[in-house]
Amino acid sequence: MKRAKTSSLLLFFLLCLLILTAFSTIEARKHHGKRSKMHKHKKSKGGDQSGAVSQAPAPAPLPDYGASPTVQPLVFNILSFGAKANGVSDDSKALLAAWKSACKVTGGVVEIPSGLKFLIKPVTLQGPCRPNLVLQIDGTLLAPPKIGSWPKSSLYQWINFKWLENFTIQGVGTADGQGSNWWSSSESNQALRFYKSYNIAVLDISIINSPLCHLKFDNSQGVKVNNVTISAPENSPNTDGIHLQNSQDVEILHSDIGTGDDCVSIQTGCSNIHVHHIKCGPGHGISLGGLGKDRSTACVSNIVVENIIMQNTLYGARIKTWQGGLGSVKNVTFSDIQVTDVKVPITIDQYYCDKNVCKNQTGAVAISGVTFDQIKGTYSVQPIHLACSSSIPCIDVDLISIELQPSPNFSGFQQALCWSSYGKSLGPLAPASMDYCVRSGSDFVRRISRSHDVSCW
Repeated sequence: MKRAKTSSLLLFFLLCLLILTAFSTIEARKHHGKRSKMHKHKKSKGGDQSGAVSQAPAPAPLPDYGASPTVQPLVFNILSFGAKANGVSDDSKALLAAWKSACKVTGGVVEIPSGLKFLIKPVTLQGPCRPNLVLQIDGTLLAPPKIGSWPKSSLYQWINFKWLENFTIQGVGTADGQGSNWWSSSESNQALRFYKSYNIAVLDISIINSPLCHLKFDNSQGVKVNNVTISAPENSPNTDGIHLQNSQDVEILHSDIGTGDDCVSIQTGCSNIHVHHIKCGPGHGISLGGLGKDRSTACVSNIVVENIIMQNTLYGARIKTWQGGLGSVKNVTFSDIQVTDVKVPITIDQYYCDKNVCKNQTGAVAISGVTFDQIKGTYSVQPIHLACSSSIPCIDVDLISIELQPSPNFSGFQQALCWSSYGKSLGPLAPASMDYCVRSGSDFVRRISRSHDVSCW
């Protein structure tokens, strides 16, 4: 009886254990099925119809909040292209080779390294190139010092830039024209010249001792010259600092210019020019012209020259035109100019002549809308010289707050010289003779002047 009872209990225990095991297996299978459904991908509209399940995507990487890496410009050092850098050997080919390589890439840099001198014979660095090309001048570029070293085909410019866009020259180096041998010659050449170029910047460099003009922009647009030093001896002829011709939208600022001619020369075809915060001297001041030579047509408009310091210059603010010329000069402002020992601070000369004798002619470039405002300081010869054409007078010439005193080196006369000039004057004006310098213009005078302006419409 006992044995039968024990067998029954053992059988009951085994049966319970079997039931519990089966129940656990069923629950595990249910749980696994739910997890599998959660990890299946939804089918796309054009997806695989086989029913295969794709793998779950890898988790997205965590965002990197550090500084993103900077793309370094491609630098083409002319030493890597065979430049000797001794100031004697011809490094022109090395410069050209570096230029051609940099021209092919966006943001390329042609590097002239510091502390070295490179003799460069006349070269043309031309485009079109990839955008944002830079010529980095930290060393010294030297032009050939002897006239005989220049090819006759390159007598008009030393380094010629043409057909460029979005191009910058910058650095702390120097372009030395070594022009002293040319200054007594009948032939001369320009140092740096831009032709048919757009969005050009020249920053921080020095340009010295050019045989002729130091920096010229011809048929160019969107030009900026900032913090540049240009220098040549006071007795070096025709060594203009910056020369503009047929160029528009130009800004020249924060620069120091002293040469043997105009600090800035603005010629025909120029408009929307802003020259400001310039130190000028020695030299011939800041000039528009000479315009209209050999009966040519000259068109100059929308010029602003302001915040200028001039010292020991031949002229200050000047407009000069040849007799017999055509065209017009209009909308010109000279303002906030401080002059020290300047021979003639204010000038309009429609009888300009660079020879001993020039033929008298009745035609003239029409001049209108010229303002001289806040010009103060000292003069050594004459305070103001307005010599306008008798046949085509200057109109709308305004003199505002002009205060000029004789300098300690005064050797001229204090009387203002004004002829055929019409406009208005607003005080204070000193010397007092300027009160009578401009006359009120009649409609007849305006009609005469504006009838000669049609060639620039």
